[in-house]
Amino acid sequence: MMRRQKTQKKGELIVLSGPSGVGKSTVIAELLSDRRDIYFSVSYTTRAPRVGEADGVNYNFVTREEFERMIRDHELLEFAEYVGNYYGTSLKVIQEKLEKGIDVLLDIEVQGAAKVRDKCPDAVFIFIVPPSLEELSRRLYNRNTDSSEVITRRLEKARQECRESVRYDYLVVNDTVMNAAREIGSILEAERCRVKKRVHLVESIIGAPCAPSGE
Repeated sequence: MMRRQKTQKKGELIVLSGPSGVGKSTVIAELLSDRRDIYFSVSYTTRAPRVGEADGVNYNFVTREEFERMIRDHELLEFAEYVGNYYGTSLKVIQEKLEKGIDVLLDIEVQGAAKVRDKCPDAVFIFIVPPSLEELSRRLYNRNTDSSEVITRRLEKARQECRESVRYDYLVVNDTVMNAAREIGSILEAERCRVKKRVHLVESIIGAPCAPSGE
């Protein structure tokens, strides 16, 4: 019997979205503290760093001119303009990691996620929501990084973004960081157990290609 050549498993692309202030960065940090097998893609942005943020860690901070050059040279998987600033994801880095079988996590807003969905429909899409808009407002004010006017715009934007959550595969409520990170971890484990992603295991057991009955 001819032995079938084993193909390398391609990495999983995980897209995480949610309104500003919902706590995505904190949830991601909690998730990655236990998951060394996931590569977090650091987005590019034209906004100024906030207190405590580091270039290349939280974001790759670039000028508007540099970002627009990247757009012209087709270097981005996706990009969007949000509250007056550009945000985008490097296409080359994502492709390299996935081809090596490494799972990649993207933290992007709904406009960018829609573009990724068109290009990568098999990606896993997770939307994080706050327990309530009142709680989201409290978190935004406690962050003490934006004016009342900007926060009002962010809250209205949050309402619009939450309507897009129905287009995602999973919804996670960030009531506590630990619970939200645990739920995302459970989602990723369930995704890895899908039959279409493990059919190679069955084929290795029976020693032949596997197809549904009747095909």
